[in-house]
Amino acid sequence: MEVCYQLPVLPLDRPVPKHVLSRRGAISFSSSSSLFGAPDPRQLSQRRGAISYDSSDQTALYIRMLGDVRVRSQVGFEPERRGSHPYLCIDFRTLHSHAESTGTLPTRRIRRLFSFQRHLHSSRLLRGTPHQNPLHILDEDYSGQAKCMLEKVGSWNFDIFLFDRLTNGNALITLTFHLINHYGLIELFQLDMVKVHRFLVMVQEDYHNQNPYHNAVHAADVTQAMHCYLKEPKLSKSLTSCDILLGLLAAATHDLDHPGVNQPFLIKTNHHLAALYRNTSVLENHHWRSAVGLLRETELFSHLPAEDGLNLERQLGSLILATDISRQNEYLSKFRTHLDQDDLCLGNAAHRHFVLQMALKCADICNPCRPWELSKQWSEKVTEEFFHQGDIEKKHKLEVSPLCDSETNTIGNVQIGFMTYVVEPLFVEWARFSDTCLSQTMLGHLGLNKASWCSLLPEAGGSSEEPEPEAEAEPAPAAEEANSRALPQGSQTS
Repeated sequence: MEVCYQLPVLPLDRPVPKHVLSRRGAISFSSSSSLFGAPDPRQLSQRRGAISYDSSDQTALYIRMLGDVRVRSQVGFEPERRGSHPYLCIDFRTLHSHAESTGTLPTRRIRRLFSFQRHLHSSRLLRGTPHQNPLHILDEDYSGQAKCMLEKVGSWNFDIFLFDRLTNGNALITLTFHLINHYGLIELFQLDMVKVHRFLVMVQEDYHNQNPYHNAVHAADVTQAMHCYLKEPKLSKSLTSCDILLGLLAAATHDLDHPGVNQPFLIKTNHHLAALYRNTSVLENHHWRSAVGLLRETELFSHLPAEDGLNLERQLGSLILATDISRQNEYLSKFRTHLDQDDLCLGNAAHRHFVLQMALKCADICNPCRPWELSKQWSEKVTEEFFHQGDIEKKHKLEVSPLCDSETNTIGNVQIGFMTYVVEPLFVEWARFSDTCLSQTMLGHLGLNKASWCSLLPEAGGSSEEPEPEAEAEPAPAAEEANSRALPQGSQTS
């Protein structure tokens, strides 16, 4: 059980650095930490983390101290040692001291810092302010709402954007940990809760939150969708605990350390990942290897026999590699053949694994099957990421990838093509396999969302090119590409 400490909003002596404002999360230490009264700040518990700010004038911080974050230095800010985005490293004893102060703060000063909230409560009472409104009440309110949302985590209408705000940007950690606990996997596999939480913190950190689409919120959304599929009657009766664990881990890590550009971009820019994986499933291989690296770094499965741990890593890779959109037709044809021949036997481990692959593929591209309010947000985000790549390609005189030119594509025609050629064929077959209320709901939303995008197309718009759901999209056929050259919405015809 982790111990939680809270600090109030306290003024800083300098403005918050710009790179801090892009980070959200928590800083923490264990209850056995030497923070209280230790003479040497280097004895602090080594944990990972980030912070959130809570001030319009950028001169105050709200620090929420939970139980699984690293402090990496005595004072100040450092770049992250892994990944491409920085995170904050703080010595709590110097956080609110003057910049010129370099010595360690005495124990009395530390204790006063942590009792500051009690002092504020007392002073408010003296001023006649009701004590029922402590500084942390807003945070407690958000936590309560997040817990209420988790009670309906199996609902297809689950709003992952709202949940991410309520968890202060920690949707992936909170949701995945809840699901692992919900399925009883911690007890079944005798997992160390601290290692599980540390693993999830590191996974969330390795997603690039500056990516509009391929970020930790997308991973959390895919994990929630995977949970919905795992609850379907055919799967819930057949899947083993190992299958469920692999499905959740694969969903949470399937886009780990995604750079926000697609595979063709990495190949044509001679990126080291393209050379490493020989231009084959470059991003998916990287996601898998990154996940394995974190599993080994946290020693999450170190208590299992070595062969079992390696087998879990291999099966995790098989699931993540199935999300390679360039192999979409291969998997879809195999799935269709099984359904035509009615020979899927979920008592067979290989068949169960294949169904898990298809479930992850569905979860990965299920955005058009969500309610319009959620689907539209995802559509805007993925198109923003495409167009950003196109701007980079134009800047460096590279051939602009299909779907990435904002001058010749709109959100509407990209999404209509995506739904028609990629999403609909997959979800029609999934509905054949699992003909349930959820499957019909997803197809219903898909039809409504497609009609909504059609109604938003400008009159000059034609049929759209065949797009791909991820940034790894392959070039569309020339005829379809030519037909997709609709003017962006709001453009004037010449």
